[in-house]
Amino acid sequence: MIKFNGINHLAMATGDMDKTIRFWRDLLGMRLVAGLGKPGYRHYFFEISPHDLIAFFEWPGVQPVPDKDHGRPVEGPFIFDHVSFGVETEEDLWEIKDKLTAAEFWVSEVIDHGFIHSIYAFDPNGIPIEFSCHVEGRDIRKNPVMKDASPSTVTKEGPQPQMQKWPQVGRPTPVQERKIYPGAGSELFHGKEQS
Repeated sequence: MIKFNGINHLAMATGDMDKTIRFWRDLLGMRLVAGLGKPGYRHYFFEISPHDLIAFFEWPGVQPVPDKDHGRPVEGPFIFDHVSFGVETEEDLWEIKDKLTAAEFWVSEVIDHGFIHSIYAFDPNGIPIEFSCHVEGRDIRKNPVMKDASPSTVTKEGPQPQMQKWPQVGRPTPVQERKIYPGAGSELFHGKEQS
């Protein structure tokens, strides 16, 4: 079975990379670990953890989205509600809350979700963000919990992946046929970007 090791990166968009850097690097303390670009296009990466990054494209004309309460239902085309960043301790949660307040960003009160405590805010681009700390002894990864009053038939199959529900791979790609193509970012390590 495939072993995932986290979120390699979340890709977001901004119309103002400098404001974005000030928020993610300087206010929240996430290191700016890679950047590439040219006129009309920048792509920067910030380190969330040893395994996880958040990246931003800067495109001319991108504007902050209007505030939408985290988790509030919407209608019509929609893709993304919010992203939650894990912190190690309850103290980290309060430190972030205080930093956001001091920087005059809206931030919620600390909310108890049973297995996590969370605060909610928005970055300068209007991206809804959450910061969460695990409640000791309540690890839903180790002990899944389902309290849906009306779970679907698929949900009732349980927490384990049901791999047999999809077609099996008939012909894995042979090693001699595997090719990796250069793309944006390869210029950081291989010189000129290939096209």
